[in-house]
Amino acid sequence: MFTDQYQLTMAQLYWKYGLHERTAQFDYFFRRYPDYGRHQAGYAVFAGLEWLLDWIETTRVRDEDLDRLRAQRCTSGRRRFDEGFLSWLADTCDFEGVSIRSVPEGRVVHGHAPIAIVEGPLAITQILETSFLNHLNYQTLVATKASRVAESAAGGPVLEFGMRRGPDVGTNAGTRAALIGGADASSNVGASHAMGIDPQGTHAHSMVQLFMALGEGEIGAFRAYAATYPDECLLLVDTIDTLESGIPNAITVFKELRTEGHEPVGIRLDSGDLAHLAVRSARMLDDGGFPDARIVLSSELDELAMWQIRAQIVEEAPRYGVDGAAVLHRLIYGVGTRLITSQGYSALGGVYKLVAIDGTGEWLPAMKISDTPEKMPIPGDKRVWRIYDDRGLATADVVSAGNEDLSFGESLDLYHPHRAGIIRRLENIRDVEELVVPSYRDGERIGSTPSLDEMRRRRIADLERLDVGVRRLVNPHVYHVSLTQSVKQLQGELIARERPGN
Repeated sequence: MFTDQYQLTMAQLYWKYGLHERTAQFDYFFRRYPDYGRHQAGYAVFAGLEWLLDWIETTRVRDEDLDRLRAQRCTSGRRRFDEGFLSWLADTCDFEGVSIRSVPEGRVVHGHAPIAIVEGPLAITQILETSFLNHLNYQTLVATKASRVAESAAGGPVLEFGMRRGPDVGTNAGTRAALIGGADASSNVGASHAMGIDPQGTHAHSMVQLFMALGEGEIGAFRAYAATYPDECLLLVDTIDTLESGIPNAITVFKELRTEGHEPVGIRLDSGDLAHLAVRSARMLDDGGFPDARIVLSSELDELAMWQIRAQIVEEAPRYGVDGAAVLHRLIYGVGTRLITSQGYSALGGVYKLVAIDGTGEWLPAMKISDTPEKMPIPGDKRVWRIYDDRGLATADVVSAGNEDLSFGESLDLYHPHRAGIIRRLENIRDVEELVVPSYRDGERIGSTPSLDEMRRRRIADLERLDVGVRRLVNPHVYHVSLTQSVKQLQGELIARERPGN
């Protein structure tokens, strides 16, 4: 029952008209990259597939589900669902007849090109739509944001701190996606263990406030934390006054730790002008004898804020006799609300569209005809390829017909997916890679479940082969998603056939 009502009512219609067992093909893709307002994404990172497959493998129709559907009534008082349909649903809805081809999780993906292709009995694949979108859209959205944050960190560690601001238990999916997309660790204990990594965190202002209320002051709180975690001492220094109280007290406690044979980790800054405070804190820590102490920045960070902070540090550091590059090297970024909520772009417009139906042995292409050309899916059975140019960089994702093989050839004519007459000829092709590969068939996933490290490596490898203009934070260069001539011709024929008056 983790689906929309209209999926079930459509499935019953297919059953009534004897169409429910016809093999259908649906494509999952998104149309637009996230646009956060002041900055925009030029690519996305695919995430959520393994959790979707877990759901498919474990979901079955229960007796209590059937009872609830039996209880539904139309406005006339008649039962909404026929007993024959419910009997078929109970016997059939186990997804064993479904197969999925998809881009592997963690890879860079682009708008309009199919990310996953679903094939199976029409009614079952229709019911699957809602969960498909629910599992993949949010995780891809957060993984994309995390990748941009990680790029802005320029190699500095990124900690995901968003659990308190995330969407209920859905924040676990957000944490998972953030770790795939580029976050090094998370404060989310359960999700971290599920992903096989150690959760990370510091302490809250409330701990300092407690010791202040008890008359032991900020330094008393710092000493208690250091005594409890002598090898992981990282102190939040802005509860009272960062430069006049927090840093001096932290240095005092760090020196006490050192006399006992322990080295502190560093400090955390959570308010104020983070760039300025990072520079001043670095100077004070250097003067206090702790040049290797790390500086964690938190408080409403995202990729653009981090980029601006880093630029300010480089400019401001010389005024205080500090090496700006050295300050940048010691930074750790705690990113919370703006990552877990993908602030500025709260939902990925991923869609799941019927593109073909079995016509007794051959695929009959299906296509939505829209007054908005960008909303038209690419019809028919297909394959998806990534083309690498003579620099070794990805230059286009190309959608071909299912019977086309683009593995060979040094040149290729490409067609715009939604505009007529726009043709691009690619020369000097170095490499061609098929992106959409089998991942699930007849009740079993294909291949082993990838580790977090494997999914991270896929993202990094794809980014290294993606033009820097596509990766930039603001006004990224447009990455080309194109069609082969045969797919473009099929698209045009369907539009001409279905338009009124034709």
